Amino acid sequence: MENNIGSVDKVLRILVGLVLIVLVFVGPQTVWGWVGVPVILIALFGWCPLYKVLGISSCKKCAAE
Repeated sequence: MENNIGSVDKVLRILVGLVLIVLVFVGPQTVWGWVGVPVILIALFGWCPLYKVLGISSCKKCAAE
């Protein structure tokens, strides 16, 4: 798996994932908050399957190689 997520994209995904998870505990108690778990995992691995399918890459360093 070649990385296709850049630094800014990773930080934003981690923040969004954390917000979604926190909503499970302090906001509405729905299962939608657990969507944050795969969002964080995708950011940590640096590879997004949807980006792969669409042919997108936000990783400038990876695209240069």
